[in-house]
Amino acid sequence: MTNPTQTSAWRALQTHYEKIKDVQLRQLFADDPRRGETMTAEAAGLYLDYSKNRATDETMRLLLQLARECGVAERRDAMFRGDKINTTEQRAVLHIALRAPRSVQIKVDGADVVAEVHAVLDKMAAFSDRVRSGEWKGHTGKRIRNVINVGIGGSYLGPEMAYAALRSFSDRSMTFRFVANIDGAAFAEATHDLDPAETLFILSSKTFTTLETMTNAATARKWIVDSLKSDASVAKHFVAVSTNTAEVKKFGIDTANMFGFWDWVGGRYSMDSAIGLSNMIAIGPANYRELLAGFRAIDEHFQSTPLEKNLPVLMGLLTVWYNNFFGAQTLGIMPYADNLRRFPAYLQQLQMESNGKHVDLEGRHVNYLTGAIIWGEPGTDGQHSFYQLIHQGTKLIPCDLIGFCQPLSPLKQHHDYLMSNVFAQAEALAFGKTPEELKAEGSPDFQTPFRVCEGNRPTNVILAEKLTPRALGSLVALYEHNVFTQGAIWSIDSFDQWGVELGKVLAKRIIPELESATEPELKHDSSTNALIRRYRRLRGGAR
Repeated sequence: MTNPTQTSAWRALQTHYEKIKDVQLRQLFADDPRRGETMTAEAAGLYLDYSKNRATDETMRLLLQLARECGVAERRDAMFRGDKINTTEQRAVLHIALRAPRSVQIKVDGADVVAEVHAVLDKMAAFSDRVRSGEWKGHTGKRIRNVINVGIGGSYLGPEMAYAALRSFSDRSMTFRFVANIDGAAFAEATHDLDPAETLFILSSKTFTTLETMTNAATARKWIVDSLKSDASVAKHFVAVSTNTAEVKKFGIDTANMFGFWDWVGGRYSMDSAIGLSNMIAIGPANYRELLAGFRAIDEHFQSTPLEKNLPVLMGLLTVWYNNFFGAQTLGIMPYADNLRRFPAYLQQLQMESNGKHVDLEGRHVNYLTGAIIWGEPGTDGQHSFYQLIHQGTKLIPCDLIGFCQPLSPLKQHHDYLMSNVFAQAEALAFGKTPEELKAEGSPDFQTPFRVCEGNRPTNVILAEKLTPRALGSLVALYEHNVFTQGAIWSIDSFDQWGVELGKVLAKRIIPELESATEPELKHDSSTNALIRRYRRLRGGAR
C-alpha cells in the first residue's frame, strides 16, 4: 500500500503549501473574479461551492494527483465490485448495495447480495404498511401508535438523525422515539407518557448481544409484560433487526418479524438497511424509496464522474489538505436546517469511527495525521455560541455550511433570514473586516483591534433545493464517500473499529465488581480501584 507522504504529489503539496499558506482569500478572489463560479461542482441535486477554500487551481491539481497516486479510483472500484477491502475483518464493504436497483448484480462469495437486499426491503415495506394502516395490532387489540427504536451507535444515530430530518414527511398521528444510552433515564423518559398496549419496540442489534441494546431491551420487555400481564404480548410488541435467530427467538420475538442484514454492512453505514425500519414506518415505503434513490444518485456520481468534478472526492481532498498541511485538527459541520440538528452527531460516528486510525493497511504506524475531529450545531444557533472562536480565535477551523433553497414550513420570511446567514457567514469567514474598513465605518480607534476579523477562514457551502428524503439520501452518501476518499489517501481501513471494542471488554469485567454484595478483590490500577470503591460506597441502596 502507498504511504501518501512518499508520493511525488505529497512532496509537491508540501512545497506548494509553503508558497500559499499566507495567501489571503481576498487576494485569490481579486485575482480571479470568476472564482466563485468555476470552483463549484454539482450532482444529484447538491451544489458544492468550494471557492472559499485556501486553495488555488494548482492546489486542486496537486490534490487530484495525490488521489491518483494513492489509488483512490482503484480502491473505489474494488469496493463497488464487492472485493474484501475491509482487510482486518476480511469483509466486503457494500453499503452501496443497500440502495442498488433490482437490475444490478453484486456477488459476494457467489451470492447476489442485491437480490437479498430487495427481499428484505420488500419485507420491511409490507410490515410498515401493516403498522401504518393499523392492521398490525398489539396484544390487547389496540393499534400501534408509538414506535421506539432501541439500538446503539449506527443502529441509533442513523435512524434518529433521519427521523428528525424527515419528520415533515412522517405520519404525525404516530410517536417515534429512540433509545440508546444505557442510563436508565433514557428509557424512562422515552416511555413515561406512552401506553404499552400501543407501543412497538424495534430492537436493533446484529448479534443480539450488545450490552446497551440488550439491557434496554430487557427493560422494555419487562415494561410490556408487567403492563399487559402476558409473556405472549412480546410477539406483538417487539420486532428485531438482527442476524441471531436463536437469541431473537429466545427473547420471545416471532422470527417471522426478524429483519436481517449482513456482515458487509458496517453499523455507521447501515441507516438504509433494515436498521432504517423505524424510518420506513415513519415516512412510508414510497418516501423511503426516495431516500434510497438519493443515496444511489451520489453512488453513481462517485463511481463514474471524473475526479475533477466529483463532489465526494473534492471534499475529501480538501479535508486532507487542511488536516495534513495546515494542521487543522477539527472540521465544523453547520447545517442551516433545524431538522438536521442531529446530522453533526451522525457524522461524528461516520467520520471519526471510520478514520480515527493510527496504523495503515499493513499495520504500520502512520507518520501523518488521520481523521479530523467532527463537531457542529445547526445555524443560526451556533452563531450565538461558538462562531466567535471560528471568526476571531487562534485555531483554523474549516467548516461545511449546508443550506436549502426552499423551506419545509410556510414561514418563508424566516427562511430568507436563515439563508441570509449561510451566505453572510461564508462571506464573513472568508473576507473578514480590516482596520481600514472599520475606520471608514467610523469605528472608534480604541475598538479597532477588538473588532478586526482577519478572515481567511475556509468554508464549503452545500446547497440543495429542499430537505426531502431524496436530498437527505444524497447528502449522507456524499459524506460516506468523502470519508472513503480520505481513508484511501491515508491508506487506512475505514471500515473496522477495533478501538471501540477495548472499552466494551473492560466494562464487562467491571460490572460484576460493581454488582458484588461484598467488596471484591480489585486488580485494576490505583485510580480505577479507588473510583470503583467510591462508587460502591456512595451509590446507595441494595442491588
